Amino acid sequence: MAQQRSKLLVTRTLPQLSQARLDKGFDGIDVVQWKEDCAIPRQEFLKLAKGADGILCLLTDKIDAELLDAAGPQLKVVSTMSVGYDHVKVAELEARKIALGITPGVLTEATADTTVLLVLAAGRRLREGVDAVIQGKWGPWSPTWLLGSQLNDKTVGIVGLGRIGVAVAKRLKAFGVQKFVYQGTRPKKEAEEEVGGHVEFVDMDRLLKESDVICVCCALNDKTKDLFDYDAFSKMKKTVVFVNTARGGIVEQEGLIRALREGKLGSVGLDVTVPEPLPQDSELLSFPNCIVLPHIGSGTHETRTAMSEMAIENVLNGIKGERLAFPHDS
Repeated sequence: MAQQRSKLLVTRTLPQLSQARLDKGFDGIDVVQWKEDCAIPRQEFLKLAKGADGILCLLTDKIDAELLDAAGPQLKVVSTMSVGYDHVKVAELEARKIALGITPGVLTEATADTTVLLVLAAGRRLREGVDAVIQGKWGPWSPTWLLGSQLNDKTVGIVGLGRIGVAVAKRLKAFGVQKFVYQGTRPKKEAEEEVGGHVEFVDMDRLLKESDVICVCCALNDKTKDLFDYDAFSKMKKTVVFVNTARGGIVEQEGLIRALREGKLGSVGLDVTVPEPLPQDSELLSFPNCIVLPHIGSGTHETRTAMSEMAIENVLNGIKGERLAFPHDS
């Protein structure tokens, strides 16, 4: 009697090397894949999920009770090509004994690079400078035109001194930062030692009031959702450089817009927003001192390939009934 084949649903085309693995196929597994150049529509996702033993998804794909019901009781594993999993209803998976795999650690360096990129671009008014060149506003040299701020002798606040937070701090240290203050669930002595120099765990109010630069590097959860609201922005220095490369939901966006409108912030750099993509008519895009990137923090060939390879390993492990290489609760 022929062995029953398993079904793997992949919700997007993967980077070249990983896609080649999918195209080659796996023994005993039928691969079904959404290959259009857009996120899989919800109704198509529900339809294709039926009968799947494993699902390899992205952070754009909502994994909830409706999707799991559509897939059926044979589903063994959901593997998300992301380190965050706020798009997944973990309790629903646990109740059905479905494994959840993530891609931790691998996007640390690329995301830290993007965070520093935004700190420098926002602080040195890059958007305004580029716009001036393109729009023909570049006049004779002036000693007072487009003055930004530099990092030496400054205080940098980091919210979330995990892998990415540490990598950001180590990079910024090279620019002569005088002191790092950080906030999180608890003090992290090992992380402090890895960064080196003056690193101090402080309460959130102190971080907001003392920091010249604030980098958001924490996870999105019930405690951090809308953590940065209008009141938080009102406590910051009016010259602050505020950067978020974590998750859009950590910032209460209407509060940010109000703070920008009232001139309460020096400059802002965002790689994440709510929603994504951000509508072209969003008021957030109207402020010359606000730079918005389209969630490309991990967007390098090296990182995205590593992420997709980890996601493939997770989903294959799960389909075979083996322990995941990178489980969410490790």
